[in-house]
Amino acid sequence: MTDLVDDLDTTVAAAVAALQEVLDRDWDVPASGLTWTCRETIEHVADDLFAYAGQIATTTPEVETYVAFDCYADREGGPECTVHAERDRGNAGVAQILDACRGMLSALARTRPADVRGAHPYGLSDPHGFATMGTVEVLLHLYDVAEPLGLTWDPDPDVVRRVLARLFPDAPSDGDPWQALLRLTGRDPAAPVDSWRWDGTVREPG
Repeated sequence: MTDLVDDLDTTVAAAVAALQEVLDRDWDVPASGLTWTCRETIEHVADDLFAYAGQIATTTPEVETYVAFDCYADREGGPECTVHAERDRGNAGVAQILDACRGMLSALARTRPADVRGAHPYGLSDPHGFATMGTVEVLLHLYDVAEPLGLTWDPDPDVVRRVLARLFPDAPSDGDPWQALLRLTGRDPAAPVDSWRWDGTVREPG
């Protein structure tokens, strides 16, 4: 089944298209609800896709911790990333690394054996699980930068439903899936949560 990997590709394509419309804006403004700037937030998403690809790329996948990529923040309080866009390439460079890291994760999720497992703090997962983690990172963090950057972000509800089914097995199956995802991840001011996490663990059919 490639639906979950297709969802990663289409979600990042939509994100890059939305970002291309606001390349002339100031991406160094704070993202909503975060201590990071919008630029840092998109850089963080690209880094997540790269890191998830790394978890399933090695000959002997790491099932206890992350692959030993060196991560560092550009400033105190910023996100720790392995992937950093060149400053002189501007906002377009940040959008480009997002798409490039999508390509890495997508290719690996499509070609690695289904029984490959990789470590994540939210559950030992498989290639499709890591692809879905990438999708949820893009969905949520584009929401975080949408208002500050003045971009439109209206995710495909079918994609969101599949994300919920794979990573949030206790999510309600009725109602608006996008609003459900925002509530579950602490982004609905009417329903604050102290903490949240998804469950990337492989659930065998049965």
